[in-house]
Amino acid sequence: MRPLQLFWSYFRVGAMNELQYRANFAVQIVQSFISLFTGLAVLALVFSQTSSLNGWSQAELLVVMGVFVLMNGIVQTAIQPNMEKLMEDVRQGTLDFILTKPEDAQVLSSVREVRIWHAVDVVVGVIVLGVAIAQLQAGVGPVAALAFAVALLLGALMIYCFWLILTISAFWVVRVDEIVELFSGVYQSGRFPVTIYPDWLRVGLTFLVPIAFAVTVPAEGLTGRLTPTTLAGAAVFAVALLAFTRWLWRTGLKRYSGASA
Repeated sequence: MRPLQLFWSYFRVGAMNELQYRANFAVQIVQSFISLFTGLAVLALVFSQTSSLNGWSQAELLVVMGVFVLMNGIVQTAIQPNMEKLMEDVRQGTLDFILTKPEDAQVLSSVREVRIWHAVDVVVGVIVLGVAIAQLQAGVGPVAALAFAVALLLGALMIYCFWLILTISAFWVVRVDEIVELFSGVYQSGRFPVTIYPDWLRVGLTFLVPIAFAVTVPAEGLTGRLTPTTLAGAAVFAVALLAFTRWLWRTGLKRYSGASA
């Protein structure tokens, strides 16, 4: 519960800071809807030529898009800002301000930055999911909804771990700013279920960059495609990834030389 309390405290401070620049809210709305309409146009183009894409119907792909937008909002609001700040602190030697505080340094580095305007994507993603669910012939029962929620939480955790692993590389390689562009480019593949990609790419988008666990697996939960085995595998992989990032974080800190060193 302590990390949640810290996140809420930093969220309130971050919200007050962001509210000083309310024009950013209008800009974010425009950007979000441009991105949404582009995605919808691509879907319309695809289904003007076929009735299904590797077994996925138009309504099911709309679910995938909703999860994609929702997860992107979570990343842009709470994960990416913290990782970018951590990269900057390692490069400038200002991580000392975190290390000297009486809280876990990894937790503080992961919750201190919040960009509330990007939460627009979270709202848009929920709306898209609502429209998609209404179009699903089978509907969504309580078990499917619970599976979706668990899969979404595990997916967000794995995306956080992926970001943290890349960010921790700043302890060895100082200039890692290109990571942001790299992730943004790779993440776009999540607009479609990974099952439509070749095997080699599917493996990469599942275990190297966990796009499959972050987007496709939660979408499978809502569309009735998710099996207990897949969900259990996602849980095991998330726990293993979290343990690995914790070990890597402690190893990276040993190489850190701050401004006070």
